[in-house]
Amino acid sequence: MATHRTKMLIIGSGPAGYSCAIYAARAMLEPMVVQGLQPGGQLTITTDVENYPGFREVIQGPWLMEEMQAQAEHVGARMMWDTIVSVDLENGPPFRAIGDSGDEYIGDTLVICTGAQAKWLGVPGEQELGGKGVSACATCDGFFYRGKKVAVIGGGNTAVEEALYLTNHSDDVTLIHRRDELRAEKILQDRLLKHPKISTLWNKTVKSFEAGENGALDHLVLEDTVTGETSTLQVDGAFVAIGHAPATELFKGKLPMDEGGYLEVEPGTPKTAIPGVFAAGDVCDHVYRQAVTAAGMGCMAALDGERFLATLEAARNEEAAAEAAE
Repeated sequence: MATHRTKMLIIGSGPAGYSCAIYAARAMLEPMVVQGLQPGGQLTITTDVENYPGFREVIQGPWLMEEMQAQAEHVGARMMWDTIVSVDLENGPPFRAIGDSGDEYIGDTLVICTGAQAKWLGVPGEQELGGKGVSACATCDGFFYRGKKVAVIGGGNTAVEEALYLTNHSDDVTLIHRRDELRAEKILQDRLLKHPKISTLWNKTVKSFEAGENGALDHLVLEDTVTGETSTLQVDGAFVAIGHAPATELFKGKLPMDEGGYLEVEPGTPKTAIPGVFAAGDVCDHVYRQAVTAAGMGCMAALDGERFLATLEAARNEEAAAEAAE
């Protein structure tokens, strides 16, 4: 077991963590990134990325994360292959965290970039056809289904918003919901039910995602929740929109969260309720959830962390000067 000290401890990787590390390293804060179980975050399981600025051609998610990590390391960030299992925020700064390895990590500032994961149905074909017709992000992947038949599974705000968004690319969008009424806000329901490009299948659950001869999604097998009857729906793309689960278990009872479990931050900033502790990316963002917004928040966290440390140092110097004067 070892103890690692840094001016900025970053828990979690992905666009938020790596961007934070890049800015912090350039500010000579010698940041340390504890990467977690999935270094690179959700983008490591995303194939085609066409909406990240700076690349005219389609790029691969894993490649983008490898480049971000390499850039962060190039400017001085340290990558730690460990997973944080407990944190002490009450007695900081400095803040302490313990890794699964038993190592202790101590940071004068702490940036939480643990992200969120899309919830899945857990039915056959779902994971196997990921990137081959099955997705959990219409904003990310809807463009690839221009002029094709698509379906959205879910009944809350996310599902309705995804269905409405997909009408920008498809004239044939089907919303599949296991109940006979939506849970989404009334204004969103009205927009969806009146939209000429969207049809709704009530009281239906997806039993499996089935591939065609080309290996891509061909159709869904549905089951009626009232009669138990099965049916099929031919689609080119299916978007699972039943919500996201932020990775905030570590911080329950230690930092304020909203009803969905996302960390609460001061509006327009990455600042949490504890001075010196910041949050960036999907762990505190249930609205946008994009790589570019996560990266932007990581930048903000590094800049705010740098300012926090400067203020802290100035206060300590003033205190030392006052004691010396006595």
